[in-house]
Amino acid sequence: MPERQPRALVACEFSGRVRDALTRVGFHAVSCDLLPSETEGEHVQGDVCELLDLGWDLLIAHPPYIDLAVSGARHFAAKIADGSQGRALDFVRTLLTAPIRFKALKSPTSVISTQIRKPDQTVQPWMFGHGERSRIHFWLENLPQLEPTHIVHERDPLSRYGEPGPERWKNLCRTYPGIADAMADQWGRYVIDQLARQHRAEKNAS
Repeated sequence: MPERQPRALVACEFSGRVRDALTRVGFHAVSCDLLPSETEGEHVQGDVCELLDLGWDLLIAHPPYIDLAVSGARHFAAKIADGSQGRALDFVRTLLTAPIRFKALKSPTSVISTQIRKPDQTVQPWMFGHGERSRIHFWLENLPQLEPTHIVHERDPLSRYGEPGPERWKNLCRTYPGIADAMADQWGRYVIDQLARQHRAEKNAS
């Protein structure tokens, strides 16, 4: 463990799943969203852009997909015309260029791949203990790709997270618990190790 407790910001998360998983492995983790947190834990309800330069070690971001996901391509002309897609892409750029050493941005298949850059990794929920098929893309900076933790061989062609209903959009936004745990166990511990190495090197050099 580094000399100080590592700090993580989980952007655009109201479920608390990634925040709580990172807390479990030793982070001071804070989630931020325009909505209140569904679970107890440190959470800022507001604009995450106001928090990006507060000295975080790790950023895991889940930008809103509604104006970006190709599943809504039939509405793209209107979204381009009214500027909503452009604003959504600018927000993604802000997250990707935040002054934070270790970063991961998560999105379903979207125009981020064509308008900004291709993702560094694509995973499926069935790689992490969930039977659904749903492509999840990651844009990474100074982080390794996630390794599968629990392959599920019986797979549903459609995600139950996407079943119609008033909570559908929230279900689609929530990170699968198995993926949240993998983020914490793999990325979180990797960041802790890198910070500890840096601390030792600085201590030896002084």
